[in-house]
Amino acid sequence: MIALLLALGSSLAYGCADFLGGLGARKAHVLRTVMVAAPASLAMELLLWPVLGATFSGAALGWGAASGAASALAFVLLYRTLAIGPMNVLSPVTALVSAALPVSVGLLQGEQLSTSGLVGLPLALVAVVLVSAGHGAGAARPSRTALLLAFGAGAAIALQLICLHQAPADSGVAPLITGRAISSAVTLAAAASLRRRLGEARPAYGMSAAAGVLDSVANLLFLLAARGGDLTVVAVITALYPAGTVLLARGVLAERIHRGQLVGLGTAVAAVSLLALA
Repeated sequence: MIALLLALGSSLAYGCADFLGGLGARKAHVLRTVMVAAPASLAMELLLWPVLGATFSGAALGWGAASGAASALAFVLLYRTLAIGPMNVLSPVTALVSAALPVSVGLLQGEQLSTSGLVGLPLALVAVVLVSAGHGAGAARPSRTALLLAFGAGAAIALQLICLHQAPADSGVAPLITGRAISSAVTLAAAASLRRRLGEARPAYGMSAAAGVLDSVANLLFLLAARGGDLTVVAVITALYPAGTVLLARGVLAERIHRGQLVGLGTAVAAVSLLALA
């Protein structure tokens, strides 16, 4: 039950972080947003070091670095995806991809799915088709580029979570600090090399920093949940994060949801719930 609550908390924090990051990326180049978000996230994790401790073993450093590289890619792809929009379609697509890959890894490591899990995986694929096939008057229809970015973001998020799960259980927040240091360095290096293409628009500093802090909190809660539960369950519960993004997008941005897409969103929730039961 503690792992379940931690995973739900991680899901809520990820959803809020994604909304703020995607909104910030609409005001300036996505790399400018990530340049603020990633260091803010690192600062948050450094503040947690004295509280939760950290053991920088070889395994913690290795898996942390791998998660950081994946995190940097996830930051850019996800915020760019949500900046293109519509958030209420692309966020669930990203979530389903980010859930399916850790489930596969969990199965390969010997974890087993029940009947509900065997039903949930195909249902998740159906949900992806329904959610991404918006049509009709007034429907918010994602472009092919946006869908490809959403799939890429989901894969990068999944890789980040898998690497964090593989880190030693007694390493404290060392994998998080290592990973965020790597992602911050990669982001700043990319921004420096592309500085002429970033434009003159300034990032939304407060919004971007808040997104980074919330992402750090979400990573911590996931790490704690994964250490106390199975990856197949924790990952899919964490993948419920689009609920927060979609609600914020609807309430703040007044994004509309077509009836067919609404069915897809409901199917996505059902699929993730079935996977969680597995």
